[in-house]
Amino acid sequence: MIIAKTVDEVRKYVNAWRKEGFTIGLVPTMGYLHEGHASLVDKAVSMCDKVVASDFVNPTQFGPGEDLESYPRDFEHDCQLLEQHGCSLVFYPSVDEMYPDGNGKTDTYIEILDDMPKQLCGKTRPIHFRGVCTVVGKLFNIVMPDKAFFGQKDAQQLAIIKRMVRDLSYGIEIVGCPIVREEDGLAKSSRNTYLNPEERQAALCLSKAIFAGEKMAKDGEKDADKIVAAMKEIIEKEPLAKIDYVSAVNGITMATVSKIEGETLFAMAVYIGKTRLIDNFIYSV
Repeated sequence: MIIAKTVDEVRKYVNAWRKEGFTIGLVPTMGYLHEGHASLVDKAVSMCDKVVASDFVNPTQFGPGEDLESYPRDFEHDCQLLEQHGCSLVFYPSVDEMYPDGNGKTDTYIEILDDMPKQLCGKTRPIHFRGVCTVVGKLFNIVMPDKAFFGQKDAQQLAIIKRMVRDLSYGIEIVGCPIVREEDGLAKSSRNTYLNPEERQAALCLSKAIFAGEKMAKDGEKDADKIVAAMKEIIEKEPLAKIDYVSAVNGITMATVSKIEGETLFAMAVYIGKTRLIDNFIYSV
């Protein structure tokens, strides 16, 4: 597996592969990889000839007081996982390589201006999706992949990236991949490492609420407000949990809905102690 630290290096290898007729897949990550990321790489390997993964903690998607400095990092482990799963190249740039103006900032952003990024996580993280779109747009321009792979756990991010690709005519196929869970149900997340043993047990209230809500939908409940209320009730029983949001929205536009119609996303963000975790399920009719 190739380790590339500069934009020019990535372009050199990708251009050579493209001349040979290879298809290119991209898996954008912030590192500290786990089985969820591995599933994205596996999917990319199954659909593309060459797979590029990025390993970059992107400063422009972190707001003041968020965990940019403490976000977990382990590049050696990341490389082992990526190589084991068939990744061709890992792009491991410095902050200055991605943002040459310095200090992890830029004067040029990609931003969706309607309400889509202002819902769910955007309500309490107002600059987050602007930073996500900007770094993903840069990665698309650097790698120029045929397909890019994102996890369904970040459902709002996935929907926003699809919208960006459509609006800016990138010509890249965006592939969403299922949530990967621990044996006890907790969604895999790099932030799970922040949890102490008591908090780790308390965090199961998220997946319990998800599974309960999903069962209600499958059993025929069409009132999204009732499902949300039932999910909130489960979480509120956990003393260490503090709800940021539990919401039902249109799975494409992120607009709030009261009834299950078409593709409906039930999403949540919950603080367990100081750690903010997200989870969701989608139900389509």
